[in-house]
Amino acid sequence: MGNIMDLHEVVFGREVNPVDKVEQVASGNDWAFSRDGDDEISISVTGNWAEYLISYSWMEEFEALHLACSFDLKIPNERGNEATRLLSMINGQLLIGHFDFSLNDGWVMYRQTLLLNGGAEPTGQQLECQLSSGLEASERYYQAFQLVVWAGYSAKDALDSALFETAGNA
Repeated sequence: MGNIMDLHEVVFGREVNPVDKVEQVASGNDWAFSRDGDDEISISVTGNWAEYLISYSWMEEFEALHLACSFDLKIPNERGNEATRLLSMINGQLLIGHFDFSLNDGWVMYRQTLLLNGGAEPTGQQLECQLSSGLEASERYYQAFQLVVWAGYSAKDALDSALFETAGNA
């Protein structure tokens, strides 16, 4: 019987670098992008609340395409505990992906990884779904982060306010 190391030693060839496919999706949507290397691309997308920087990285050793969606919001140290509570509450609501922030620099970002094990190739539809889920989550929760950081709200109050939806027209 083989051991776990045998599974990791299997190498599959790829016809296309997954980041090339991401570039095709970005180009098809007329989004500004730059290739930061063979295995990296950065895409700029304007949302309703912020300008989002989406970074894709291909990690060959894990056969994983990693998406990180960040926005211009830095959490100051004094709001770090409440921001951590907010992250926990938000991440508990997400089916895929998660938010985190660096304790060192305070920048918030949404992360999600698409596993492409066994030489699987990503489809344009998979990439668009991954990208749109990151943008939708960022747009949905951006205001909650703003309320915690700038208005001093508690995590619960910020989340309740950000998720409050009105019906009808005034």
